[in-house]
Amino acid sequence: MQTPPDHAYPTHWEADVVLRDGGTARIRPITPADAERLVSFYEQVSDESKYYRFFAPYPRLSDRDVHRFTHHDYVDRVGLAATVGGEFIATVRYDRIDERGLPAKRPEDDQAEVAFLVQDAHQGRGVASALLEHIAAVARERGIRRFAAEVLPANTKMIKVFTDAGYTQKRTFEDGVVRLEFDLEPTEQSMAVMRGREQRAEARSVQRLLAPGSIAVIGTGRALGGVGRTALRNILDAGFTGRVHAVNHAFPEDLRRLEPEGVPTARSLREIPEPVDLAVIAVPPAGVPDVVRDCGEHGVQGVLVLSSGYAEAGPDGREQQRALLRQARSYGMRLIGPNAFGLINTTPDVRLNASLAPQMPGAGRIGLFTQSGAIGIALLSGLHERGPGDGGIAGISTFVSAGNRADVSGNDLLQFWYDDPHTDVAILYLESIGNPRKFARLARRTAAVKPVVVAKGARHHGTAPLGHAVPTVRVPDSTVAALMRQAGVIRVDTVTELIDAGLVLASQPLPAGPRVAILGNSESLALLAYDACLTEGLRPQRPHVLPSAATPEDFRAALADALAGPGCDAVVVTAIPWVAEEDAAVPGESEGAALADALRAAATADPGKPVTVVHLAMDDLAATLAAPPEPYDPHASPEPAAQPQSPAPEARGRPIAPPRPPHPPGPPRPPAPAHTPDRAPAPETPAHPRPVRIPAYPAAERAVRALAEAVRYAAWRRAATEPGRVPEYDDIQEAAAGADIEQLLDRLTTDVAPGRSVALPPADAEALLARYGIHARPTLPAPDPDAAVRAAARLGYPVALKTTAPHLRHRADLGGVRLDIAGEAELRRTYAELTDFLGSPEELRPVVQAMVPRGVDTVVRAAIDPAAGAVLSFGLAGAPSQLLGDVAHRLIPATDREASEQIRSIRGAPLLFGWRGSQPVDTAALEELLLRVSRLVDDHPEVVAVDLEPVVVAPHGLAVLGASVRLARPPATTDLGPRRLPVY
Repeated sequence: MQTPPDHAYPTHWEADVVLRDGGTARIRPITPADAERLVSFYEQVSDESKYYRFFAPYPRLSDRDVHRFTHHDYVDRVGLAATVGGEFIATVRYDRIDERGLPAKRPEDDQAEVAFLVQDAHQGRGVASALLEHIAAVARERGIRRFAAEVLPANTKMIKVFTDAGYTQKRTFEDGVVRLEFDLEPTEQSMAVMRGREQRAEARSVQRLLAPGSIAVIGTGRALGGVGRTALRNILDAGFTGRVHAVNHAFPEDLRRLEPEGVPTARSLREIPEPVDLAVIAVPPAGVPDVVRDCGEHGVQGVLVLSSGYAEAGPDGREQQRALLRQARSYGMRLIGPNAFGLINTTPDVRLNASLAPQMPGAGRIGLFTQSGAIGIALLSGLHERGPGDGGIAGISTFVSAGNRADVSGNDLLQFWYDDPHTDVAILYLESIGNPRKFARLARRTAAVKPVVVAKGARHHGTAPLGHAVPTVRVPDSTVAALMRQAGVIRVDTVTELIDAGLVLASQPLPAGPRVAILGNSESLALLAYDACLTEGLRPQRPHVLPSAATPEDFRAALADALAGPGCDAVVVTAIPWVAEEDAAVPGESEGAALADALRAAATADPGKPVTVVHLAMDDLAATLAAPPEPYDPHASPEPAAQPQSPAPEARGRPIAPPRPPHPPGPPRPPAPAHTPDRAPAPETPAHPRPVRIPAYPAAERAVRALAEAVRYAAWRRAATEPGRVPEYDDIQEAAAGADIEQLLDRLTTDVAPGRSVALPPADAEALLARYGIHARPTLPAPDPDAAVRAAARLGYPVALKTTAPHLRHRADLGGVRLDIAGEAELRRTYAELTDFLGSPEELRPVVQAMVPRGVDTVVRAAIDPAAGAVLSFGLAGAPSQLLGDVAHRLIPATDREASEQIRSIRGAPLLFGWRGSQPVDTAALEELLLRVSRLVDDHPEVVAVDLEPVVVAPHGLAVLGASVRLARPPATTDLGPRRLPVY
């Protein structure tokens, strides 16, 4: 009833979603061209499902029904379909109704009746739940605030879809029908339900790729060498436990097995008589579409495309990449690549190396994701050097190198690793972040239960690699790093630092604090470690220097004393080759092994504190420390050894993989799924203690830097148990602000290109801010001296006379701001001086503003960055923020705790708290202002920038002296809407 019936087709409602079983489906509006698809779909629905839908036997759709169900105005009547392979598997529709349940005739009618129909073969896959999320978002966009549904009592599955959605509901029973009514405004529970479903579905989709029961390598050459044949050999050499097929359309018809591998061959997937879970594609790009079509028709669950020549090759390749993604998703398949290096899963029941890495990595508890194949090689090689073999300190659980990352990304791996019992540490090398808001959300949740270590490439030039079609970063790299740390991410700069941090986090308990004991047989090396600790913000104790001839037993005793002492939270051991008192011999291999055994013995006796070793010219020591005792099953237990009698693990350093808290920070998690053959549950208690492995480093700086990252992460994790809250303020007028924004956009954006923002006129900006309790001090224009006098009389003396010319704005040092003008004569004199020295009134654009109490000048900003999401910034006005970059950033929405930490995190913070005898200012009022700005931007995605400068914070209260706001139409899709897969 709000727009003409022939409303334009809403392309932004189209979305790809991951279903409960890990497959994908496409959701899109139904159009008149879908008549035949609808009839075919209905014919495949059982009589029972038809009865539940129409409350009576309804064997077929009439022509009138088909017309009604395929013709919509996309406002009062909307239909969505879920499709796989281009065919309908489920539909949902709503019709706007009035309070009597009749078709709506008034624009103010805000209720709609909703109904679903799901093909029986696809029931239980979560299709209806996904459709409900999307039809609810569509309805809210069209002004509908409430859904009503009538369901037969026997239709328990559909009743469960509605009741489990988390919306506020009203349920009645009348005339043999259950009537459900529920508000469509998202609630904390509905968001938690949606996020929980998203996590389980996306984790399951990755699990299907990493643990296939059967694999087809398509493009396997007859001759040795080549990408396809190499991938096949690597799969077989790793000991893959499933079935493997070699596929090439050029194989002779009579070829049954590929030798010497002994693998069954096929000319196409159609010749394989059994299901194929994963297809590894290594054919030229021109042949990939036909291969993907065959995969889809054969029911393949996922494809790994090793072939190159896509987006990294230029615009034509980018279009081919997008077409590849659309094709794969149309069949319900996930895609790794193209231009991928491959994937690895070391779990004993899989043993998969579907990559171009010639050697299967050792099994362990580190999960790796890279976008770059070269970095993937460097990481695998570096870890192998630090701890080769299954169960070594550097063993991995899973590895994915996604290449151009057209589909599966680091976000998907975070979803998988979040509750993967085989992974204790997640390591990611990212060259671009396709969905930054989602990445921050997933990283924060995952970091609450296990460390997430990230190195970000392409940091400074602001462009992603050619294969990655993602937004570029506008904010500085230092800002991105700060925002990652807010989410609990351990941000490092190099591949070496990725490995260094990963080793200490995967093998050691988290430190309970920053106090570090240092011991060793070299004073110089110990002092290097001491200085490195101070540089990293740790609190080192005075080094305990052992004699140069100290024996392994001396090291064991010293380490045992340090671990037992109450004054330290971690220990750094430094070691150099020692000289025996009589032999004067350099220690050989046995001496290094003996020292490793001694250190292990001490660490085993007191496993609650982390230990790192710095060594010079003692490679055998490092190798022995990194290797596990034999025999060892790296997947037998997700927990390291811990003293069971310790009542408070937090006090002694939480193990890397603790029993997961029932409610990690963020929305409450749904109950964990029951055990299935696909995902073994993590044991409640370890089957046996994890062997002690100690990371060793060739330089003190590297060891201490890795330890410092663990200290900072442990502090974040302790703080995350009480994450703060986003406060509610009674005077916020959210609905009125939304109406104002809509009117302003209609008025100001008529000639503005889509995606561009507009600046609000000052009066409109001040009015909008006032809706959120942010009151800017009024400024009155002063185009001439008489206007300035009238403005001052209206505001009351004393006043300030300021220019608003861009080159003089906020520049009191250049004479553009004159303060404490007490009367008319002084004002006229000041006005004349200003215009005589700086320029004409037309150039300067002077304004008059009432004086406010003295205080500290600060600046508060909020902005939407395409690669970082919504960011709240704070700093001191002028040189500290503009020249020195002393600005603190937080992701929006900010909590009360984060706002408090933000104002204290800048280097100039002492000026707010009484530096050198000055009076402290009202930081509580400043925190409240930050939280109100955060709420404004979070509640209204149309607000893309807010700039408050200066904000004068006085001992009592504050004053906003300058304010600007920019608006833009929000993007069609955000991380705040219904779950969907990104499209790059």
